[in-house]
Amino acid sequence: MFDSVEKVQQSLADQDFICDKKIATVVFLAAKLEKPVLVEGPAGVGKTELAKTVAAATGRNLIRLQCYEGLDEAKALYEWEYSKQLLYTQILKEKFTGLMDGASTIREAARRIGEEDSVFFSDNFIVARPLLQAITADEPTLLLVDEVDKSDPEFEAFLLEVLSDFQVTVPEIGTIVAKSRPLVFLTSNNAREMSDALKRRCLHLYIDYPTEELEVRILETKVPEAAKQLIEDLVGMMHRLRQLDLKKAPSISETLDWARALLALNASELNEDVVNQTFSVILKYEGDVRKAESELSKLLQKKQGEAAAQAATPSQTPSATAVKKGALH
Repeated sequence: MFDSVEKVQQSLADQDFICDKKIATVVFLAAKLEKPVLVEGPAGVGKTELAKTVAAATGRNLIRLQCYEGLDEAKALYEWEYSKQLLYTQILKEKFTGLMDGASTIREAARRIGEEDSVFFSDNFIVARPLLQAITADEPTLLLVDEVDKSDPEFEAFLLEVLSDFQVTVPEIGTIVAKSRPLVFLTSNNAREMSDALKRRCLHLYIDYPTEELEVRILETKVPEAAKQLIEDLVGMMHRLRQLDLKKAPSISETLDWARALLALNASELNEDVVNQTFSVILKYEGDVRKAESELSKLLQKKQGEAAAQAATPSQTPSATAVKKGALH
């Protein structure tokens, strides 16, 4: 699958997913050790996208289980298709009447019908949900259990049982063992703390907001039509916004949305007017918008000050080098 950590980085980059060595190392170890990966971090930093990209890079079919409060075994594993069972019962009504011919008691008639249970409780009448789909798939798969922190602790306990052996027991059919062990990624936005038992069974990966350098590379890959200066200004502004005390700090997904919005408006630079008009693209709460607007002039002044400092650096460098050379020679 992957020969090295560097191969992981290159394979993900080929799918337009730019990651650092830490992420690539965890993905490499997950494939080698066949262990699930619990990916935690703020919303919008690329947790789900990582799983999708790994599936594409490895040629695996992606099976996704979206978690939510109240999710139960029937929705995640399997359930019986009762309407189809009822239809078949109606169609085979005459056959059942024939089976009961000669039965002297109700008990005897029920026993004869019960012997045919396997007809109605078989693969023909079972509806496989994501977990069972991943276990019974003929080809290697990647199972994405998305936002597992939104599920109830009871479901988390059930999930542990499935992930331990990748087999499930259906009382009417028997034990079903995975044909090939799927890669498993679980994502969490930290809505609640995951249990120690789940964390013990998984490799842990925390994806934080990217560094400015990495975020520039991501934008250059995802929004190649944007000018380099606009990308650098935009990323610098996003990092300054994340330093404010906001209810929801903008993530990399909002950075991409903002870049595309600015291109749609034919904006070639960040100025107070265009930033004010587009704050709603990256900030999702009115209180955050107002706070950012009140700080906007300071943010822009800081950007201009950093740009001026960078512009002054090259002119100062030769003289500093000359002083050093004079001292040495």
